[in-house]
Amino acid sequence: MEAGLDPAPTWPPQPGAPEEQPPAADDASALTDALARCYAHLARREHSVAELRARLRRGGTDEQTIDAALALVIEQGYLDDARYARLLAEDRRTIDGWGVDRIRARLASAGVDRELIELTLARFDATSECDAAVALLGRRFPQPLQGDRERQRAFALLMRQGYDSDVAYDAIRRHEADGPQPAR
Repeated sequence: MEAGLDPAPTWPPQPGAPEEQPPAADDASALTDALARCYAHLARREHSVAELRARLRRGGTDEQTIDAALALVIEQGYLDDARYARLLAEDRRTIDGWGVDRIRARLASAGVDRELIELTLARFDATSECDAAVALLGRRFPQPLQGDRERQRAFALLMRQGYDSDVAYDAIRRHEADGPQPAR
């Protein structure tokens, strides 16, 4: 044997030799582990492809294994950015009263493609945006707004929730015109 060259690894390992797995077994084991982690994350909640990729990277999974695992999970239908974007937009609008600007920012931070974000948000027209803002004001301010200070608070709330300033003004006017709403 030439100096400086390691002997070729043998499989199965010889007694007393350090334990090694054949490369194919390492790859299969890494893929199995990555898939298990994908399924565990997706069992808790929906994720975007970019979010799941980042989680696998933080866990020390190599890029080739990440690509293979994500391809399988996407092929199986468990991971879909379009579904993720639609569900997040619906939930944040319905549950938290978010406006399109805040939903857009959240989807962008999750790594969803810009075109997919715009396609998802296209279903929220100006009327539905104002209706959602009025509903949010009805929940947060069940009584008519008392004075400029409370109107400013309502406006600031709507801006934080991601509504355009024109929508916020219109929603405040409609909320004041409609009077107190029954609790839902």
